Amino acid sequence: MKTHKSFYLLCALCLTLLGGCFPKSTSRPQEPVGEDFPQLMDKGLLTAATLYSSTSYFLYRMEPMGYEYELIRNFAEAHGLKLEIKVAESQPHLLEMLLAGEADVVAYPMVFSQDLKRHTLYCGRETLSSQALVQSTGRKTPLLKDVTDMIGKDVYVRSGTPYHHRLRNLNIELGGGIRIHEMSGNITSEDLIEMVSTGQIPYTVADDKIARLNKTYFGNIDARLKISFQQRSSWIVRKNAPLLAEAINQWASDNVGTHSYRATAKRYFELSKRAQELSAPQIKQGHISPYDSLFRKYAGKLGWDWLLLASLSYQESHFRNTEISWSGAQGLMGIMPGTAATLRIPLRDLLNPEVNIRAGVEVLKRFGKGLGEITDSAELIKFTLASYNAGIGHIYDAQRLAEKYGKNPSVWEDHVAEYLLLKQEPEFYNDSVCRFGYFRGRGTCEYVREIIGRYDYYQQQWATVRNP
Repeated sequence: MKTHKSFYLLCALCLTLLGGCFPKSTSRPQEPVGEDFPQLMDKGLLTAATLYSSTSYFLYRMEPMGYEYELIRNFAEAHGLKLEIKVAESQPHLLEMLLAGEADVVAYPMVFSQDLKRHTLYCGRETLSSQALVQSTGRKTPLLKDVTDMIGKDVYVRSGTPYHHRLRNLNIELGGGIRIHEMSGNITSEDLIEMVSTGQIPYTVADDKIARLNKTYFGNIDARLKISFQQRSSWIVRKNAPLLAEAINQWASDNVGTHSYRATAKRYFELSKRAQELSAPQIKQGHISPYDSLFRKYAGKLGWDWLLLASLSYQESHFRNTEISWSGAQGLMGIMPGTAATLRIPLRDLLNPEVNIRAGVEVLKRFGKGLGEITDSAELIKFTLASYNAGIGHIYDAQRLAEKYGKNPSVWEDHVAEYLLLKQEPEFYNDSVCRFGYFRGRGTCEYVREIIGRYDYYQQQWATVRNP
């Protein structure tokens, strides 16, 4: 990101993660930059800066999502404003963009500090966050309920992270005794949370908001034991935009904004995102589902076995035509609203099984063409399935990362899949070869593996049915 002179006349070169070290004064008064709410209303455009992350902003199936994103989008819609999102690489960059007039609001939780208050106004819903011990409710040992209970326990954290620093300081405060295991390499904080869930490690530390989100994937984790003081945070605007701050505050406290906060928080931090039990149904009387004839009809347009298409549909919906996922994917093939709009299909028509299957096949067909450089048919199927789940942009990013780091961009397992998993780490999604930012790749890797496994099962069952 380019450095802006106007910013550095306001801010010193040194910025901390939480806001930075501002000078007490500038040698020359600066002309205010940016616009306030009346000018934004006249223009009809609101520009928000945010960060890629699992809780703020990301692309899923190439549709924008995220808790902070949905809130600022709802604010913009409530005022008839078009929303433009700009993604920064770090919190200091967020501040730089705001003060340089490149963004009107930072739609990301910025921790309260005196430095930030000198040049910005906090606005919107104030949130409280802290670091928490992540433990499993499935262990035979009782849950730890006090930080002193951590003495003598093994806690795993990634080396050099804020969690590592806090854990070391806590250990000093307690007089020692916490057995701190420093994890290095490509392991992520969310990997460690999963390892707690599966029993591979007993404890880790995470931001409580990240832990809440991950609990929707791993229902057996507990993060109620806080190991740091709570920090207040909210969005920020420039000091010369008090009317915008007032409008955001008003929206955040009125009925529309309150409903938006509650509904969005429930979607991201409460609704389960765990896949339901996906054991494949038995083939009975020569049928897998009520929709076998449609799978047969449209699979040929892909050059696929219809059993593979059926396996994908079962993964998406369990053959329930009215299924709607937490992300908004609808029907037998899990069609996203944005995809339906691109295909010019009214949302109500997605309830029609044939329309839904035909739409899914059209998307798969387009992805197959976009991956034309993959000549191995088995690999092409894996890449196409991954694109259907993640969005092809994330798969392209993972291919570019794989090639950059010496892996084969045309092989899925242990090559491209490995780098899709790493796209949830800033080091990788901020890499110059990546264009689509943060992505939680673990679900996609499981998605591909489960569909292929179920397809193999269907083939075996079908052979038994045809040749008893």
